[in-house]
Formats: sequence, structure tokens, C-alpha cells
Amino acid sequence: MKSKLFGAVLVLAFLSASATLAADAQLMVPIHQFIDDFNKGDVKGAAAAHLSGASIIDEVPPHHWAGPGSVQAWAKSLMAASKAAGQTDEKVTLGEPTRADINGSHGYVVIPATFSYKEKGSAMKEPAQMTYALTRMKSGWKIAGWTWVGTTPQPDK
Repeated sequence: MKSKLFGAVLVLAFLSASATLAADAQLMVPIHQFIDDFNKGDVKGAAAAHLSGASIIDEVPPHHWAGPGSVQAWAKSLMAASKAAGQTDEKVTLGEPTRADINGSHGYVVIPATFSYKEKGSAMKEPAQMTYALTRMKSGWKIAGWTWVGTTPQPDK
């Protein structure tokens, strides 16, 4: 009897873990769309992963964007700051989520990220954390807002 109970508990734990992984994968779809399109320089594609009026907090001045066109306004600010600093070859690489929660039609994801680029020809990197709030729509998950919490950029050796 004990072995049957133990077996049932293992099966339930496995099924629960599988359901959690599937939910995590669903949450990651718009996040990967955003980052992949950002890395290609496709602002329109990156914006499509967001709700209209998404809220963005980033280290680039003015540090906060919200309302219609927020992704495009953030991208414009980022491009201006990058140009002023002599930055090129910008790319964000995501790690594995350290937290992913779904509460009804709302999701929350914390994920490590690294921003790599060249500054006046020198390779640089900035380890960071990104936090996403997502909303489930009929068409799937969309990013409602995100934050970039970066460290001081360092030479990439």
C-alpha cells in the first residue's frame, strides 16, 4: 500500500512539474519574441510582443515609458543614448527564468539577462535581471510591462 501511495505521489509531482514547465514556456513566447526582434533591430516586431501602452523601466533616460507607442519611444531613447556613447553591435542574451508564476490571466517572470555591445570598438557586457508582467489575451500572452535592473557595464574579456 505504501509503495502505491508513494508511486501516486511521484506521478502527481511529475504531472505538476510538467504543467508548470508548459506554463513557463507559454509565458516565455512573447519574451523571446521581444528579445529576438530587439536583437535584429526590428522595433515593430518587438512592439508586437507587448500590450499597447506597456510600461517600461530601463536605465536609459528618461527611465520610464508608458502609454501608446511606449516600446517605440523606449527604442528611440535607447538608440539615441547608444549613438551618443558610441555603442554598436548591441545584443541581449537571456538565461533561464528564476521565477515564473501564472495567476489566472496574469503572469510574472524574472530572468537573468546580459547586454553585450561594443563601446567605441571595445567589447562590453552588462549582467542584469529582467522582470516581466504579462497578460493573457485571446491571441496568447503579451508583455504588459518590464524592468531592466542592470549592473555597471564591464569590459568583456
